[in-house]
Parts: sequence; C-alpha cells; structure tokens
Amino acid sequence: MGDLVTAHAFIQTAMRFDLTDLRLLLHIVETGSITAGADRSAMALASASARVRGMEETLGVPLLERGRRGISPTPAGRAAVHHARLVLHQIERMRGELAEYAKGLKGHVRLLSNTAALTEFLPDALAGFLAANPSIDIDLEERPSHAIVEAVAAGLADLGVVADMVDLAGLETRPFRADHLVAVMAPGHPLAGHEAIAFADLLDEPFVGLSPGSALQDYLNAHAARAGRTLAFRVRVRSADALCRLVERGVGLGIVPETAAQRASRGAAIRIVPLRDAWAPRLLVLCARRFTDLPAHARRLVDTLSADAPAASTRNDKSA
Repeated sequence: MGDLVTAHAFIQTAMRFDLTDLRLLLHIVETGSITAGADRSAMALASASARVRGMEETLGVPLLERGRRGISPTPAGRAAVHHARLVLHQIERMRGELAEYAKGLKGHVRLLSNTAALTEFLPDALAGFLAANPSIDIDLEERPSHAIVEAVAAGLADLGVVADMVDLAGLETRPFRADHLVAVMAPGHPLAGHEAIAFADLLDEPFVGLSPGSALQDYLNAHAARAGRTLAFRVRVRSADALCRLVERGVGLGIVPETAAQRASRGAAIRIVPLRDAWAPRLLVLCARRFTDLPAHARRLVDTLSADAPAASTRNDKSA
C-alpha cells in the first residue's frame, strides 16, 4: 500500500521535476553511487546532490539509502525509478517519431555491447549508420553479456549485443553476427599441427584465461566442469589481445573468438586451431525487451545492425 501511495505522490509531483532530474536518479540507482551517477550525467557532484535533495523535499520522502555497499533506492525510490523510466522512455519515443518530421531534433539510443561485438563488429556497422543518420546519437557502453541482459530487462538500456550463451529469457532477440571459438597456441606447441581439436583434448594443458567475470571464460569453465575437470590457469588477463601475446611466448593455451584470434595474429606469432565441439560456433544477438516498443530511430538501428546477420537463429530468438 505504501508503494501505491508513493507512486501516486510521484505522479502528482513529477511535473516539478525536469528530465535531468529523472535521468540523474536512474544513473545513480544504476551505478549505486551519487558520484558515478553525477559523472554519467555530466554533472558536478554538488549539483547532483542538490537535485536529489530537491526531489526528496518535493516528494516528502527519502529516495536513496546510503549503505556500506553504496547507494540503493528506498521503496519510494524504487517507485520513482519505475515512473522515471516510463517517462523517459515515452519522451524518447516521441523524440524519435518527431525526428522523422523535424530537422535538427536528435534521437538517442542507449546501446550496451559485450567485448567481442564491440571490438570486432560494431565499429564498422555503427560508423555507417551514424554517417547516414546525423540526427541520431548512440550512447555506447561495454559490459559483460550477463550484465547487459540484466540492464535491458530492467529498462536501463534500449538495446544490447550479447553472446547467446547467456540466459535471454524474457527478452526478444535477433541475430547479429556469427563467430567460432578457437584454440590459440604457440607455433611450436605439440598440438599446433591439428586442423581442428576437441576441447576435451586441451584439458590437461596450462591455460592463459580471461579475467573472472568474463562471460566467455565462465562458459568455458562450465564446459570443463561438465567433463569433470577444471582449467589450470597460469595467468588471467582482461583482453584477447593480451591473452594471445602471452600464448605466443609459450605461457599456455587460450580459447578466444576466431575474429579476435585472426586480428591478434597480425601482430603475434600464434597458431589458430578451431574447436570442433558442437558448442564452439556461437551467435552474437541483439536483445531488447520488445523491438516493436522501441522508438523509431532505435528500430532503424536494429534493422541496420541485423541487415548482415547470419540466417540461422537460436533457441533464444523470440522475435518475428
């Protein structure tokens, strides 16, 4: 009942807030920090704090709790965040539709991408789209696939690009690009002569891995666990390029997307051996809560990004 009263109070007073207030509140809740929320809003910390106090004074209730782990919304704050998302989403839809008729009116798309898509595929695709659509701006941020799914499901981003290895239940998806996982090793490694190799045949080898929290590394760890094994890491690094440089020096084996391996091979002497496991081919997908609910300019971006997508879909593809 308290949440309903708070929601009603928010609706009654929302006209006193401007869009900057609403975006700031979302950024603070998303980042768990007033400082980080202010930074994302391109605002001084003192100004951000003053705006939060102003919103709380207008509503007559606190919106944020300050704890040991950072900022979290109160029950009133959660209601305010819910309505702020609805308001901002509707404003963005209006902006996108009016941009079809009015010159100079900007549309914005918040796009989250995993490392593989951002590094290997998005730059070229976005460059062409932005050149052809000067009235559309894109707020692009790199995150792990699982974090992207959570953000899109919560309405904190319009679109995400993720590997289909993550749980996409509740979201609609469209294919974006296909990639294949490969093993990389030093040219003199005893396994370097194979044309293709099974993951199980690598499990006795020392590995150069990706950092904890990497969706790809978690995926590989899970497949090792299914085989009753754990990967033996010599070292773990944040990027595929760093991984390949260490592999070149004979530190261990690595598993990365083929596109990343091919790019790294231009500067590192490595042998690329495709994995022949059924799960090694993977699909990068676009995800949204509902594609039809996106603003017109965001739907245009979806159409552009999916234009060169592979024909095959996955079990997670729920879009028409």
